[in-house]
Amino acid sequence: MLKPIFMSIIMGACATSVAAGVTVKSPDGKLAVSTEVNDGHPCYTITFNGKEVIGKSPLGFRSNVADFSSMMSIADTLRGSIDKHYTQDKIKHSDIAYKANTLAVTLQNRQGNEMTVEWQVSDNNVALRYAIPRQGDTGAMIVHEEMTGYRLPENSTVFMTSQSDPMIGWKRTKPSYEEIYHIDAPLGTSSDYGHGFTFPALFHTPEGMWLLLTETDVDGYYCGSHISDFHDGIYSIAYPMEGENNGNGSAAPGISLPATTPWRTITVADNLAPIVETTIPWDLVEPRYETSREAAPGRGTWSWILWQDGSINFDDQKTYIDFAAEMGYENVLVDNWWDTYIGKDGIERLAQYAASKGVNLIIWYSSSGHWNDIEQGPVNKMDRPIVRKKEMKWLHDIGVKAIKVDFFGGDKQETMRLYEDILSDAADYCIDVVFHGCTLPRGWERMYPNFVGAEAVLASENLIFGQYHCDIEATSATLHPFIRNAAAIMEYGGSFLNRRLNRGNDGGTIRRTGDGFELATAILFQNPVQNFALAPNNLTDAPAEAIEFMKSVPTTWDETRYIDGYPGKYAVIARRHGDTWYIAGVNALEKPLTVTLPDFIKPDAKIYFDKSTKELATRKAGKNRKITIPTNCGFTAISRQ
Repeated sequence: MLKPIFMSIIMGACATSVAAGVTVKSPDGKLAVSTEVNDGHPCYTITFNGKEVIGKSPLGFRSNVADFSSMMSIADTLRGSIDKHYTQDKIKHSDIAYKANTLAVTLQNRQGNEMTVEWQVSDNNVALRYAIPRQGDTGAMIVHEEMTGYRLPENSTVFMTSQSDPMIGWKRTKPSYEEIYHIDAPLGTSSDYGHGFTFPALFHTPEGMWLLLTETDVDGYYCGSHISDFHDGIYSIAYPMEGENNGNGSAAPGISLPATTPWRTITVADNLAPIVETTIPWDLVEPRYETSREAAPGRGTWSWILWQDGSINFDDQKTYIDFAAEMGYENVLVDNWWDTYIGKDGIERLAQYAASKGVNLIIWYSSSGHWNDIEQGPVNKMDRPIVRKKEMKWLHDIGVKAIKVDFFGGDKQETMRLYEDILSDAADYCIDVVFHGCTLPRGWERMYPNFVGAEAVLASENLIFGQYHCDIEATSATLHPFIRNAAAIMEYGGSFLNRRLNRGNDGGTIRRTGDGFELATAILFQNPVQNFALAPNNLTDAPAEAIEFMKSVPTTWDETRYIDGYPGKYAVIARRHGDTWYIAGVNALEKPLTVTLPDFIKPDAKIYFDKSTKELATRKAGKNRKITIPTNCGFTAISRQ
């Protein structure tokens, strides 16, 4: 459970009626944000070590009450600082200290309407949101358009995924944050569908600066946002499309006043370590509620990933429960169609059998509903409170402690409310929640104590569905620590040990990666509840060393460190669990790569690695701490301190 330990906020007022621009700097003085008004238009710039990383970019928004983007002037400023300490067992660090300087810039238009731009600037992180008071007697507002923009240096490159058309894809389930990345593409590269790009987005400037853009603190009181296509040198905040959720709900958020918008964040550094290690999505938020049971991180597996729909029967699920028990895993996920092919009576018997083996069941549900064409059941169980609470009571009564809810319909405020409602109701019944076919989590790991995972990425199932995804698996894996998994936990469902991705390990798509690579992704991809893509046959047909590793791998981390890498090419990341460091590396280059392990890795550290033949081997780290990674291969070193 989330436990804020210490927090102090010191505020001090500045002079009112400010005409000139105002600047706030990070505690170390390297990162600076300047806010000003040009010809009535509020704007900002960001510099790092004196170098401009965000050029003059617009601020403000337009609403049905007033235009807060033009004819504005600075009316007041308020400076302060934040010193905050909290613990969190679901993200990349467990003990977090957050220090930031703050600046609130109140802007007023000619009609007297006011809003405040709130800044928090910590070392390597900028956060901005709008605070909107009641406007006279007006206490409700629709925000039609947000002007917030990002002007990147010319000749920067981008690492982003496109926002898809609504109501396309399998069973009309998109958008679901499952598009291919544009990797190191030129600034201004067009999105694939003409709707811009999803958060998070990574940029690399010609001067070697890195910027990671995302948002946090999004709940049922606002919509999720994304980034527009490139226009006039700027990316802007964009709201959901009207067609999302089958047209249900408004695209523009409706808010009650006073209100604050979600935080938009920019992580800035001259190297990739602050990008990988940032905690800004969680530094800015607080828990929304308490739970009577702490969330339960754990490992598991599930039949569907390799055995597919035909395995959703009582006997195959019993086999996977036995497999999980053999692996020492806490969970087994029972996937779609269980209501048809197993039934509630069968699930109750499976839950009893699993409990006798020390294993918990995670039960799958569709979120729908009326916003896609899903037939896989159960459907219409999670979208309305009466039936949802009845279902959750049944789950609680039979001992189920977690559910996986799939196939959401977009980023509208209505959809954000559904996420929050499911989490809140589940918390009342001591149930943890994993989301699939879903949006990016935006601070939810801390906001919702029983939230334990989300997909929002082209995950492991795509390796089954098409050879192309197997062919680019290594490239994709080198992106996630720097982009998707830098901003939120990511339930990927990987670490295959089958060479052929089907039930018999004798057909279907062909895995291109070595076993050492697959072990490494169990460390690279961070999520407190991990469902690994293993199968019972792996106990006999996979290397014994691989099974040994997968039996002992943790899913929670006390510390995360960037070691080396470049998104799309290779990645080496270290994570500490208790007194043990796990250093994982993968190589997507077309030639072998030699990396040096960090100094804190002891010579007797055990390394699981792929040989040039892609056969798994083990050795000690030795004194020189160097390791060569063949193409499409990987390694993991384990060093106890």
